[in-house]
Amino acid sequence: MTVLEPRMLSVQVWDRQMANAVEKAIRDSGPGLNPMGEGQIIRVPLPELNEERRRDLTKVAHNYAEQARVAVRHIRRDGMDILKKAEKDGDMSRDDARVQTDSVQKATDAAVAEIDAVVAAKEQEIMQV
Repeated sequence: MTVLEPRMLSVQVWDRQMANAVEKAIRDSGPGLNPMGEGQIIRVPLPELNEERRRDLTKVAHNYAEQARVAVRHIRRDGMDILKKAEKDGDMSRDDARVQTDSVQKATDAAVAEIDAVVAAKEQEIMQV
């Protein structure tokens, strides 16, 4: 893939028979791309970012942020399960488990706050004209 112009991507397909499949995949990818096939080279003009498109991109950023938050919560759950099992098995005292549980929760809160800060900065960057 090369960038010929600021608003044009060029994709060179190595297998000529796959050019139509690649062109269709780009078209079906969703962000309003309309590729133009020229043999093994597919040119993809990028649409201008208008207000509606910027809002769509911020929604995408928020979706990725939510997926990241869910992943952090899953890790927290796994950590809490490990601590509960260690306490139940007698490998850890109740006080140590409580301290470690608080530590896991603080790390989770810090990770979620960082995700929120990154998505807020990205939203501001996307909406800037």
